[in-house]
Amino acid sequence: MKEITIDIETASDENINECGVYRYAESEYFDLLLVSYSIDNSPVITCDIANDEKLPDEVLESFTDKSIIKKAFNVNFERVCLSVYLRRNYPDLLDFEDSAGNYIDPVSWQCDMIHGRYLGMMSSLEDMGKLLRLKEKKMSEGKELIKYFCTLHEDKNGNLLFYDKSDSPKKWKQFKEYNRRDVEVELKIQRYLSEIPVPDFIWEEFYIDQRINDRGILVDTDFAAKAVELDSIIKKELFQKLSELTGLENPNSPAQMKEWLMCRGIAADSLDKKFVQKISETIPDDVKEVLRLYQQLSKSSVRKYDTMLNAVCEDGRARGMFSFYGANRTGRFAGRLIQLQNLPQNHLDNIAGLKSFIKSGDFDAVRESNEDVSDVLSQLIRTSFIPSENKKFVVADFSAIEARVLAWLADEKWRIQAFANGEDIYCASASKMFGVPVEKKGINGHLRQKGKIAELACGYGGSIGAIKAMGGTELKLTDDELYSLVDDWRKSSPKIVKFWRDVQSVAEKVITDRNSITFSRLKFSCEVGILFIELPSGRRLAYVRPKVEKDDNGRHIITYEGVDSSKKWSRLETYGAKLVENITQGIARDLLMYSMKTMQNMDIVGHVHDEIIVECDKDITVEQVCGLMEKTPEWAVGLNLRADGYECEFYMKK
Repeated sequence: MKEITIDIETASDENINECGVYRYAESEYFDLLLVSYSIDNSPVITCDIANDEKLPDEVLESFTDKSIIKKAFNVNFERVCLSVYLRRNYPDLLDFEDSAGNYIDPVSWQCDMIHGRYLGMMSSLEDMGKLLRLKEKKMSEGKELIKYFCTLHEDKNGNLLFYDKSDSPKKWKQFKEYNRRDVEVELKIQRYLSEIPVPDFIWEEFYIDQRINDRGILVDTDFAAKAVELDSIIKKELFQKLSELTGLENPNSPAQMKEWLMCRGIAADSLDKKFVQKISETIPDDVKEVLRLYQQLSKSSVRKYDTMLNAVCEDGRARGMFSFYGANRTGRFAGRLIQLQNLPQNHLDNIAGLKSFIKSGDFDAVRESNEDVSDVLSQLIRTSFIPSENKKFVVADFSAIEARVLAWLADEKWRIQAFANGEDIYCASASKMFGVPVEKKGINGHLRQKGKIAELACGYGGSIGAIKAMGGTELKLTDDELYSLVDDWRKSSPKIVKFWRDVQSVAEKVITDRNSITFSRLKFSCEVGILFIELPSGRRLAYVRPKVEKDDNGRHIITYEGVDSSKKWSRLETYGAKLVENITQGIARDLLMYSMKTMQNMDIVGHVHDEIIVECDKDITVEQVCGLMEKTPEWAVGLNLRADGYECEFYMKK
């Protein structure tokens, strides 16, 4: 046996969408029902585990044999569930144990979903079958069968139970066929994808990701539970007060609140923070107070405490929070469950004290010193993540990584030199734009904010709209002045502007001529109907079925097929500066991944954008961790990296 493709069906009393696969599988009610598999592309065999059929020894042993490739669609599910199954039934076969779990070593487990993402495709088996126009498709009856056999039902006496074969032999037969069909579809997909295999180094990165997910991160569940309790009290009070002020049946309803505002002559398309700030100077005080309380009541981020408590495993650790290649345009990670990638910032002065008050149940102490308790709870969410006993966190992240990569790619020498000199890039940019020295909190320091906003908005072709989105309205400049800001930035960075145009031109030529061109550390090529942009690391970005077309103004645009903002497969538009954004963020992702490789002997428990969270012994220093992050790979010669970090007793943002 060289390779085995697997699909399993399982049952549990846990809702996998709310708790993730790790907690789902550790439930005492978790059970393995069916296993379908194909060895070396042979006909599919289905094993009815629920009805006492046994997997052959060679199949059981293949799960832990690193010389045999195991494949599945979303393979993390199969690997974790089979880990629990082996742990309970064949413990002698398990030989992998990390610092906080007991799962089959991910090495040699490969994911067809990741393969599809690497090629710019879909993330579900059903969607991949449609995209590749397979004759054999995933059975549509599957969702109903899973609901019937894999989730708890209530009988006429109020007892919760699982249905099995004896309840509906016909449905069970369908269920087995559904399980078998999934493997058959996977095999078809594998044949299509095999024309462009995933490089081995990508699978090595995937194994690092899987170990981080297996390890998990410890949650202060006592604090999280108290935070939920306090939030419930505050929400109840806010609801009551808003009901009294507005007379609304449900003052937390956006529709009802908009109607209430309309009756007072205020048209509101949105009720978000920006809208409230925009109208705050023109509305009566009583309306202002209603909107202030509504903002507190509707704050959704505090729900993450509930998510933590739903996802945490028996040992107190939350697992499965990172989705490898979740952003398939760049290859960056996506968040799952608690979503570390979008936690609120913390700007509170007494973080440790406030956390201590809440954990001890001294809610009055929190309320006496803070008018907006919902905001306090929101800002304290990240502090719920804590290191193990006698350990600490070291948090380190790249400094201005995208700006450094972009300057390196475009060979914008003054920027490269500014980074080499350790200068503040916002000051350096403002100085270049306005032709005067700019120092943070020093000479011409007021210009730094303009430089900062321009830096954040303009690097990928952004104009006045991007400037406003990045906070340009706070500068209180006219549109003409904002356009001038964009123009000043572009004039100060001519090589970057030229790089946008060159990337567009090269991409168009490669798509039109179906050839390959090497340009500025990048290689553009068209193969099997996909535009590839090979990054310096050797990893490739993929754009499916690309075309060069003309827009309504007769200008050339590049289109390709991909997942749009509504998660549907459609034809999308791109252009030079947007491709440069994908390329730059893709390289930043590769640098983060390289850092993870250099830190494999450390316990990485999380990562957020360009930041790594390490759980380590007290004698590990911030300088050691940052030093590892600053190591430059061979493919990035000349790229000046800098990492900053700090240590903490709970996760926080400094």
